[in-house]
Amino acid sequence: MQTTPDTRSRELEERIAADPGAFRILTGDRPTGPLHLGHYFGTLANRVRLQKAGVELFVLVADYQVLTDRDVADHLSEHVEGLVADYLAVGVDPSAATIFRHSAVPALNQLMLPFLSLVSVAELSRNPTVKDEIATSRQASVSGLMFTYPVHQAADILFCKANLVPVGKDQLPHQEITRTIARRFNERYGPVFPVPDALLSAAPSLLGVDGLKMSKSRGNAITLSAGPDETARLIRRAVTDPDRHITYEPETRPQVSNLVLLAALCQERDPHSVAAEIGDGGAAALKKVVTDSVNEFLRPLRARRAELIADRTYLRRVLAEGNARANAVADRTLDEVRSAMES
Repeated sequence: MQTTPDTRSRELEERIAADPGAFRILTGDRPTGPLHLGHYFGTLANRVRLQKAGVELFVLVADYQVLTDRDVADHLSEHVEGLVADYLAVGVDPSAATIFRHSAVPALNQLMLPFLSLVSVAELSRNPTVKDEIATSRQASVSGLMFTYPVHQAADILFCKANLVPVGKDQLPHQEITRTIARRFNERYGPVFPVPDALLSAAPSLLGVDGLKMSKSRGNAITLSAGPDETARLIRRAVTDPDRHITYEPETRPQVSNLVLLAALCQERDPHSVAAEIGDGGAAALKKVVTDSVNEFLRPLRARRAELIADRTYLRRVLAEGNARANAVADRTLDEVRSAMES
């Protein structure tokens, strides 16, 4: 019987619990603006959990990938430092994790050329994630970087020989390109790369305050750096429905259920229990509960982030140290690749 991604992820979680030191994770984000609660509950909390369990963590600030769907990278240095502040504020330990900037590791990007030789144009063309990214791109026409994005991502993962990549189900096609490249390189030139596994997150997907997917570009997200007043203002304009009785029914009442879930996640409670407590209070009572829950949850994180942003010298030092570690790893891997291809 074929193993499904969900089944494989459960097996991986058992192996992580038994031997966390056997795993190295590559994960990261594009520096296009501050991270939000969807990022926190979707990926950031999971990174901290895995690091605390003893898994080695490589965290990529993917500044080159900002250009996949933008003509220019606006306010890049500011966004890069803000991203590092977000990582540290949520609990990523920079003394153990390697936090590094894409553009600061040239050997990583040199892997793109041999990797591109291992996949066909047809394989890249039919990648559903690339199709979706192109369809939703903010550009009138897309660059070649968008087309080769899965190969660039493969270089990100394989340069450090990560054997585990936390992803959502929509990212599985990208991950499969990485696995294909690793297998084909090993078959053609000899065993250099692990074939990385996808670790599916069990975290629920949060909607933005407008009822659509939470996104930095849509302006519908509660950022980790938002103050209490801004958070309250965003939640006040959140979409609900006419029924005053609050229930948690994601299929039939997605907007109301999304707010209930947000409060429940912040309170670490069951969403049905949170909804029952609000009862017939209606949208006003629901939004008050969500506002109070989010602000209380973010209070220590905001305080820590404010301290970090005030000390940009420290943020740059964290990044410089991570860049140095990543460069050492990337140089070793590129030397192995060259030796394998020349033998």
